[in-house]
This record gives sequence, C-alpha cells and structure tokens, in this order.
Amino acid sequence: MASLTPLAFAALGLLNEAPMHPYEMFQLMLQRREDENVKVRPGTLYHQIGRLVDLGYAEPLGTERAGNRPERTTYAITDHGRAALESGLRRMVAEPADEYPEFHLALSHVDNLSDHDAVTALRARADAIRARLAGFTEAATGLQAKGLATRYWLDVSYVRAMLTAQLEWLTATAERIERGDVPWDGPALATDTEPNSKETTR
Repeated sequence: MASLTPLAFAALGLLNEAPMHPYEMFQLMLQRREDENVKVRPGTLYHQIGRLVDLGYAEPLGTERAGNRPERTTYAITDHGRAALESGLRRMVAEPADEYPEFHLALSHVDNLSDHDAVTALRARADAIRARLAGFTEAATGLQAKGLATRYWLDVSYVRAMLTAQLEWLTATAERIERGDVPWDGPALATDTEPNSKETTR
C-alpha cells in the first residue's frame, strides 16, 4: 500500500461509505469530530483526494453544478482503494505504533521542576483535560441524538476513555506529590544507606 497521509486515509474511509464530493466529505468530517484525529482543511482535502485518484484508490464519477455554486466532482472508492483501506486498518488497529508524545517526554524530566511547580503544571493540565472531556462528552451525546450508529464514532468513545484515565492519573499524581508521597529530593536510586527509599523521581 502506498503511503497515505492521515487525511487521505480518512477520506478513503468516507468514500467507502458512499460516493461523495470533497465539500460533503469535509462537512461530514467536522460533524463526526474527525478534526480531532486529523488536520482537516478544504484545500488540503481536495489535494489528498487528487492523490487518491492518482494512486488508483478513487475515481471521479461526474461533475455537477447547483445554482451559482462552483462545480463539484463526486468521487468513489475503487476496488484497489478498498483493499488498501482494509489492509491499512487491519495493521493500524492490530499493531501499536511508535509515537513520541510531548507529554511523555516532559514527564521523564519533570523532576527538573520544583515539586510546587510540578503540582501546579499537573493541575493546569488536568483542568485542560477536563474541558476537553466535556467537549467529547457533548459530542457523543449529540451523535447519539442524531442516531448515528455507534461504529462510526468509536474514536470519540475511545478518546473519552483515554481522557478520563489521564484525568484520574493527573489528579492522583498531583495529590501524591503534594502530600510528599513522591519524594522530590535525594538520590535517584535507592542505596544501602537508605533501605526504606523504594520510590525514585522517575
């Protein structure tokens, strides 16, 4: 399978549902909150659909004009594109990818902050996560109200679960540091002279 950008792959998934023109795809992506997964812009989307056509993954069905609106070309997935989509999905769902989130990097060096600054930063992140969680909960409620089948927004359900877990961890860790349960001074490794020191700053 040729390498596809996340946006091109998302577009291929939509075309597998039904033939669409790019503007329709753009609106559907926003409705389903796919802009949380990929950067969605109309111009970029048009470009990526052109790439799908060049690869033989999609094909134009026809062009129509409604009133004074610009002409819109409707595209459909090809058998080659459907095979590529299924192959890519099997791989991405089954195989964990190597990702390097900024937050993980920050946590590996957070001991360079004072315990007070670490607690403040963790709680600020918790507030931001709480707001994002509320947004995804609202989105899930809206999608349910519209009657959209659950299989189309499993990503929203997944993100809500991950945000909930992260919020719990952030809150608990900030409290542990503040109570002194996570020692912020002393050696990085336990030594023979400190037999009771089981916790490191990592």
